[in-house]
Amino acid sequence: MVSRKHKKDVLHENLQILRSITNSHATNDSSIIQDASKYIQELKQKVEILNNELSSGQGSSYQNSWPVVTVEAVEKGIQVNLYSERSCPGLLVFILKVFEELSLNVLDARVSCTGSFHLEALGVESEQNGESIDAHIVKQTILHAIENWSENNDHQD
Repeated sequence: MVSRKHKKDVLHENLQILRSITNSHATNDSSIIQDASKYIQELKQKVEILNNELSSGQGSSYQNSWPVVTVEAVEKGIQVNLYSERSCPGLLVFILKVFEELSLNVLDARVSCTGSFHLEALGVESEQNGESIDAHIVKQTILHAIENWSENNDHQD
């Protein structure tokens, strides 16, 4: 029979894992669970947005080979997510140039380029830029950068 202490330790360890996965800064158990619930709701919204984007006009095989881009305004700034099933050598440079052009400082970023391309980045407006940046403008600028990257890659092949 497993002791109560062992069960409590396992539960605490699992809550700490949940806390780290959801990027929660909560210290008590119920707040960790609330943050996890909020995180799950945000993921559901992102999945719904991606499904809507895929069903609305990205039907050709050429377009599906392009990265899927989502951009949303969040409390801390602009959240950018890009995903492509294929490798996209050099694309990161084009995307970072967009951040620079729009005076967005990268606050946090995760990039994976192994076999596929995945970028998650949080950009915050620089203090010298007094205007608020619209997520739609950021997305359009990123899509334009992807077109430029694609044209650049086509000429190199």
